[in-house]
Amino acid sequence: MRLEGARMDLIKKIWTARKLILVVMIPLSLLPLPLIHPCSESSCAYVLIVTAVYWVSEAVPLGAAALVPAFLYPLFGVLKSSEVASEYFKDTTLLLMGVICLAASIEKWNLHKRIALRMVMIAGAKPGMLVLGFMCCTVFLSMWLSNTSTTAMVMPIAEAVLQQLICTGIADSLEDSVTVDTQDEESDKEENQEPSKNHLELLDRKHNEKHEVCMLNEELNGLTLKPGFGPEFSKESNGYLPEAPISIPAPPKKPQIRRDSQYPTNRDHMICKCLSLSITYAATIGGLITITGTSTNLIFAEQFNNCMSLVEKKGYRTDATVSVLLGFLLFLIPARKPWTSAFSSESKGDDDDEEEEDPLAPMITWKDFQRLMPWEIVILVGGGYALAAGCKVSGLSMWIGRQLEPMSGLPPWAVTLLACLLVSAVTEFASNPATLTVFLPILSALSETLHINPLHTLIPATMCVSFGVMLPVGNPPNAIVFSYGHVQISDMVKAGFGVNLIGVFVVMLAIMTWGEPLFHLSEFPTWALMRNVTGSL
Repeated sequence: MRLEGARMDLIKKIWTARKLILVVMIPLSLLPLPLIHPCSESSCAYVLIVTAVYWVSEAVPLGAAALVPAFLYPLFGVLKSSEVASEYFKDTTLLLMGVICLAASIEKWNLHKRIALRMVMIAGAKPGMLVLGFMCCTVFLSMWLSNTSTTAMVMPIAEAVLQQLICTGIADSLEDSVTVDTQDEESDKEENQEPSKNHLELLDRKHNEKHEVCMLNEELNGLTLKPGFGPEFSKESNGYLPEAPISIPAPPKKPQIRRDSQYPTNRDHMICKCLSLSITYAATIGGLITITGTSTNLIFAEQFNNCMSLVEKKGYRTDATVSVLLGFLLFLIPARKPWTSAFSSESKGDDDDEEEEDPLAPMITWKDFQRLMPWEIVILVGGGYALAAGCKVSGLSMWIGRQLEPMSGLPPWAVTLLACLLVSAVTEFASNPATLTVFLPILSALSETLHINPLHTLIPATMCVSFGVMLPVGNPPNAIVFSYGHVQISDMVKAGFGVNLIGVFVVMLAIMTWGEPLFHLSEFPTWALMRNVTGSL
């Protein structure tokens, strides 16, 4: 028993320190790779594998793992320290900073709540229209804000609406069950209901044949029989009330309330599931529309822009210029109209300790910006740029492309489909930016080796990497929705599997139809050809 207890205690300690063990053992176990084959390709592959394992396993925070190329590339002689540092702050970083300024202003002044509540008022209380309204609102906000921020903003509003609907639904059901029209109930019983314990019939046993219904209005023994009161009765009263069926109405039916759940009925639970999942799906859809909608779009944009510094000179003004200008103006524009009548003495309190409000207070302050600025995402994206630069300089991308030459017999659509399915499967267990950062150099090298337009695989892969909707760990919006307790992991898997397949199908349909003429995918671009030439040199 002591031996078994000591063994269990050792297993618990190892499980507790599993992340630290992984952080130490992975670099040591892979160290023979650059030592046995001392070349730039093997050194870059070592850095790439270590960083990818750290990202996928989340043994260390994503931002910290993204700093691995910053010190390993110079140590192995792949890139200079100054060259690596320049990769961590790009044009897309300024673009993201401008967007965060806008997001801070929206959240501070509750614009997202105004939009969501207005959409709920338009949609009404019907479940279908309510889900549609919340999805439209989430898609619109996710176009300009991050998916995580949008979900975190909309879910509290959706939760409040759901709780109100549940409470109102119980009250309406109880009220409807009690206030039943008596005449309709009696008529339904006479036509459709069979004799039961609730109905006592006192029939005249002397008469077996049917009697015609007499519409009389006469007083018998001081009582009045109203016309049409009951079924058949005899004209002969003999000083007594006519013999007629006496019906005892059944008690009002109450709604079946589930005692084993926080939801009154199964229908309420399904509505909560539907609305919760629809919000995370809508946040994903909205993030795909714009470059700033999600970090994976930023990673692809910078990768594409780097491929184009080879062909044509960039302009002086980019999207980041407009974004930073807008963000800068938000620090200057007053939030309220200054020096209005509200600034009069009537609006001021008598308390001398009350702080006087600045009439020229801007829309946002630096604290508002700093509170929402995702520095982890900035460093993560920078680490992806550094890995891509190391793969190009060391020649690892070309080596990977040569190893994938046996796939040259496949048509372009088959290569794209395999890439989409592979990326969609991996992103269910790893973060979206980390997955795309690892696969972009590989897919780019594969496309150039097979002489396929790189955009034919990179664009669909970038879109499909956001379809990690089957597990809470696949996407931050999934984790936020899962934390509210309306959905279980089995619910997310069952619904997310179909959404994932539909997403891949739509992406393939788009890239094979209107994507062809839009991006000229049938032609091998000049920038890819020139990059092959420079890589071979």
